[in-house]
Amino acid sequence: MTAMLNIKDLRAYYGQVQALHGLEFALNQGSVTTLLGANGAGKTTTLRAICNMVRSTGAIEFDGAPLAGRSTENIVRLGIAHVPQGRGTFTTMTVEENLQLGAITRKDKAGVVSDIERMYDHFPVLKQRHTQQAGTLSGGEQQMLAVARALMLRPRLMLLDEPSFGLAPLIVRDLFKILGKINREDKVTILVVEQNAQLALELADKAFVIETGRIVMSGSANEIANNEDVRKSYLGY
Repeated sequence: MTAMLNIKDLRAYYGQVQALHGLEFALNQGSVTTLLGANGAGKTTTLRAICNMVRSTGAIEFDGAPLAGRSTENIVRLGIAHVPQGRGTFTTMTVEENLQLGAITRKDKAGVVSDIERMYDHFPVLKQRHTQQAGTLSGGEQQMLAVARALMLRPRLMLLDEPSFGLAPLIVRDLFKILGKINREDKVTILVVEQNAQLALELADKAFVIETGRIVMSGSANEIANNEDVRKSYLGY
């Protein structure tokens, strides 16, 4: 596999408070990687730093090109889609308008129409709700819309922050099945931050455990899932 994203000595700050302390890891093209850790460990900050949404130092390279100094919008145009915690749909716009907005930077109108239909294939409930305002959708439907809207960018890398947050277990299972399908069929590389460690490890190829802004453990998802310390701290058995 070819490394798509390389992060070296990443340090991030909120004002004078340092949140990340020298993170280093790489994502292989076509892989699914999960960041595990307690609340406040630095997982969300890592995703924000990749998108230049927080002050940071160190090196972040995407396809060998540095992301330092680029605006968040420019980073998105490179093919990096970020689905933040809280979903972030435009609640007064319809489902279809949200999907169209996700493709606003694209010029291929026929491709946009085709991709909207692909999103409806991935998420049939969105087709049923395509004229509804996003704010009237359930939490699970809004999360599906947020993922679908990000996919309308045709991203090469998708950053997902707590996609299961506040959702019923059955909806979470369905959502993670779809993410696996997107990874396999569309070859989208995925970096997911997730409190549901067991489910994240089932989806992922590789995992990193973060504590207080530092990576304290890494390995294949299977190795991490079978690690006794991880089981006790994050899997509950």
